[in-house]
Order: sequence, then C-alpha cells, then structure tokens
Amino acid sequence: MNAKRTSQITALTGILLAIAVGLHFGGLHEWRQGTLIAATIIAGIPIAIKAFQALRMKAFSIELLVTIAVIGALFIGEYVESAAVTFLFLFGAFLEARTLEKTRSSLRSLIDMAPLEATVMRNGEAVIVSVDDVEKGDRIIIRSGEKVAIDGAIVSGKASLNEAAITGESVPANKSIDDRVFSGTIVDNGFIEVIADKVGDDTTFARIIELVEDAQEAKSKTQKFLDRFANVYTPAIVILSVVVYIFTRNIEMTLTFLVVACPGALVISAPVSIVAGIGNGARDGVLVKGGDIMETLAKIDTVVFDKTGTLTRGRPEVTDIHTFSGDKNNLLRIVAEAEMISEHHLGQTIVKEARKRGIPLLNEPEEAEVIEGNGIRAQIEGKLLTIGNRKLMAANGINVDDAVESYAVKREKLGNTAIFAAIDGVVAGIFSIADQIRPEAKSALNELRASGVKQIIMMTGDNRHTAELVGKQLGLDGVYAELLPEDKVAMIQKLKEAGHKVAMAGDGINDAPAIATADIGLAMGEGGTDISMETADVVLMADRLDQFSHAYSLAKATIRNMKQNTYFAVGTVVLLLAGVLLGKVFLASGMLIHELSVLIVILNAVRLIRYTKKQVNIKQPVPILQTE
Repeated sequence: MNAKRTSQITALTGILLAIAVGLHFGGLHEWRQGTLIAATIIAGIPIAIKAFQALRMKAFSIELLVTIAVIGALFIGEYVESAAVTFLFLFGAFLEARTLEKTRSSLRSLIDMAPLEATVMRNGEAVIVSVDDVEKGDRIIIRSGEKVAIDGAIVSGKASLNEAAITGESVPANKSIDDRVFSGTIVDNGFIEVIADKVGDDTTFARIIELVEDAQEAKSKTQKFLDRFANVYTPAIVILSVVVYIFTRNIEMTLTFLVVACPGALVISAPVSIVAGIGNGARDGVLVKGGDIMETLAKIDTVVFDKTGTLTRGRPEVTDIHTFSGDKNNLLRIVAEAEMISEHHLGQTIVKEARKRGIPLLNEPEEAEVIEGNGIRAQIEGKLLTIGNRKLMAANGINVDDAVESYAVKREKLGNTAIFAAIDGVVAGIFSIADQIRPEAKSALNELRASGVKQIIMMTGDNRHTAELVGKQLGLDGVYAELLPEDKVAMIQKLKEAGHKVAMAGDGINDAPAIATADIGLAMGEGGTDISMETADVVLMADRLDQFSHAYSLAKATIRNMKQNTYFAVGTVVLLLAGVLLGKVFLASGMLIHELSVLIVILNAVRLIRYTKKQVNIKQPVPILQTE
C-alpha cells in the first residue's frame, strides 16, 4: 500500500473516531459502537493484508501481532481499544514514512540534480535533445546556468562550474580547454564546448547515484542480526502471550502484552541510522558503500596514507633538469617521448614540462615496458632509455657513481623526487620533481587523531629523504619509503595481524592492492574516479583529506546513533511489558507509546542528516620543496 493510500485511510479512520467521540457525548451508544467497528475494519484490513502477505513469505511480521490483538479486542467487545490500536498503528506508519523520507533527502536531491536535456551539435546546428539521446563523441554546448549532461573534456571556451553534486565542494571550479567536466555539475558562468566520452548510466554522476542507492540498501552486521532476531522474537511473543493468558486468564492484558511487545522500534533502529549516515556522506562528497563499511570505518585505529596524490596535491612540477652529458632540452624531449606511454603522475609531469616548453614530441617508443613501482624502459631513436629510481638502475646494471648519487641526494633532501634517466646504460641526467602537501592535510590528520585514530603512517614508493620531510612536516607516526606495491600489502597485513583495524588511503590506481588488503580502502576520487569507485570502500569525490576526517567522525556518530536507538527501543519494550504485567499499561495507551517510540527512533536518526564537523581552516599549500 502506497503512502497516499495510507494517509487517506488514516484520515478516514481519524474522522470516524472523532465522530464516535461526538456520538458518545450525545448518548448515542449503539451508533458509537457501530462507528468504532467501522473504523476498526477500515484501518484493520490493510494491516491484516500485510500480515497475510508476510505469512505467505514465512515471516512473522509486526502486523500479525496487531491483527491478532485487534481481532481479540473485537471478540471481547473492546471496540474503543480496537479502533484506537488500528488508527494509531496506521498513523504511526504514516509518520514513519514521512520522516523516513528525510533520511533519503540527500539521495533525492542528487536525483533531482540529474540533467534532462543537452544542446548537441548535429550537422552543424545546435539541437536540444533528451539526455538519453546523447551519444559518445557528440560535441555538447553548455552555457551559463545549464547543467552538464555528460562526462568529457573541454575543447573550447572556459567557465566556472559548481561541482557540489560530484565533490560536495561548494566553491566553484574554474575550467578551461583540456579540463574534464562531469554530468550533474552546473555552469555558473561562462561558455564551454565538450566532447562527450561518457554518457547515460556510464557518467560519474549516474554511478554515484547507483552507488549511494546500493549503499543505502546494503545491511550492516547489526541490522542483519536484528532482522534474524525479529524473525525469532515475533513468534516467541505470540507463545509468551499464550503463557500470560494461561496464568492470568485476563484476555485484555494478554492482547496488550501482544501489542506492546511489537519490535517495531528495534527493527528500524539500525537501518534508519545507516541510511541517514550514508545520505549525509553523499551530500558532502563522501561515498560510503554500505552499512558494514560504516561499522568497520568507525572501528579504525590506524590510517595508512600513500604520499603523492593523497597527502600531497598530486600536481607535481619539474623543478630542475640536471644533465651529466648532452643537451638539457634534447634529454627532456626523448625522456618525455618515452614517458608518453606511462600513466604514472611523475612520468606525465615530465611530458607536461616538455609541452610547456614548446618541445614537439613526435617519436613513439619502438619498444616499451612499464616496471611497476620503479619506472620504464623504452627504445627511442634506436637508443635504450631506462627512466626511474635507483632500484631500476641497479636492476639493469646501470652504474650510479658518487657524483650522480651526491647530486640526487642533495635534491631529495630539499624535498624533490629524483628521477634517473639513463641512455644506453649510462646515466645522462636527473629530473627533480616536487609536489606540495595538501593545504588541509595537517588539520585533517589532527581531526582524525581527535576522533580516535591511534596512529597515522605513510607508505610511499618515493625516496626516503622526501618521505621523511613530509612525515616531519605532518607529524606522522611512521614513514616507510621506497616501497613496491607488494611491500605495502605486506606491511598492511602485518598491521592487521598485530590486531589493528587499518584504513588505507591512496589514489585508487597504483595503490589498489593495498586498498583491497586494508579493512577499509579509501580512494581519492577525482584523480582516478572509475577505478576509485570500483576498488575502494570509501571514495572522496573532492580529493580533500578533510572529507576523510568527516567520514570517520560521521561513521562514529552513525554507529553511536544506531546504538542509542537500539538501547532506547529495547528499554521501551521492557518498560511497557513490565507496565502491562503490573496492570499500569492498557491496549490503546500501550500502542500509543509504542508508536511514539518508533517515531523517536526515526527522529533521532534524522539528526545525522544535519551532522557536520567544524570546517577546516584552509591555509596556503605547504611546500615540500625547500630553498637551498
């Protein structure tokens, strides 16, 4: 039965009860009785139907207990009680449905943001089409005030975009040629043309909605336990009611016992908190993929961070190119041509530097091999290039003499990552690349500690000098450098074996094995959205560490709220049953208190929707690179 039908029946039953009160004061006893019976039947039929449907599914529902109690009340002539119980039950269900809508408001607001139309260039003309008719490769025109209907890269124009639907970040982002835009975002001002590379259900926005919907349906361990408990509890209450009648011979007390023992508030105590908590996260750009994950996240005591793209901004720059032989620009050119095959951010930084200097990159590698965690090898113009860290040089028998090592260490102590570039087995130069610590990193880590995280560790494939500098500036508890992906996995397993609950935060690509190994895998969504949303348990859509501190404190608040609801629900049932057995609680009053307890549980959970942490004071980026 839908919400509209429930509200109509509840309203009609309420009117009949009001009429019955008038008839009572008018002395029309028989008419009053008939009105009460009519109210009972009208309200009782939908309750009985739900009870029967549950029985067909071999489930003992709350509606079954109410139906038995109402039939019993009619049988003994307690028409006021039967009418009041059915009305209160339906009215409670109506209030629950209305209040529960608020717990899903974040998801509903996301769905409302979904674009419906797009302006597409077709045969040289701008045509407005349904978003369902947009095809991959279409050229989309987006003007001020319009929603972006696809994911793609800007090919013309520039604009300021509100990306709150994706990232939770309210400050508009300035976008220009080659920048990516996402479905569901809004052009505040400007004009852009975008080539669509993801449309329909493949867009980031559509997948966010799907993930949040799935997460809100996914049950926590507590919720699964309560569901199993309810399946045993309900038939047990029926048996106990029979025992109460055998000992008391009081049918009214037995029926009251049956009604007030309904586990309504208990059954709903966990899911309503989880749904509200996940909705809060979605609104703020944090995707938590289900109740189980929310519960595990709340228990985390150790957080492991990757460095580049996680603790740092992931926008490294080439700060120096030092050659030991040959021309600097020629070395940059051939190294950049080799790195064009690499997806690693350091390799792409070298490519960007070459393009920034206007150096044409014309040659493709004849042969290329990516050595994960170390670098690449490639053939360019008949020359064998080996580009990467010391381990790669050593593995390929390339000599790093004292002068080369001395220069590399000097750059690393200043906060740079030193990339060795060897041509035909001889080190030709060193590329110095530096990044900046995220401006919110220190505050976010302090918030994590304040919320209960015991230790914060960094594991990186970068050199130990740069890693130690970052660790010192952020006050980390442990720094482990020059690690391969499998080394990170082994260290996380060791932490788990020592009894720690571990969260691993990385970029979702290179750190995928470690993210999968940790109790909670967390990925920075903007840098690698597709892989991040698949591999991680928690995704930070805005690439901001203060979102992680919010997610952690939100998880704790959600589980705390769930426990409050559970304890309150159990306490209410115990007190009501005691009141029934002592003759202080009766059928209608018991049902009223029961329904109020359900409503209080829901209202308590709704508080999570408004849960916020104090905003992090964003300062200027902290540079890793220091001056000599």
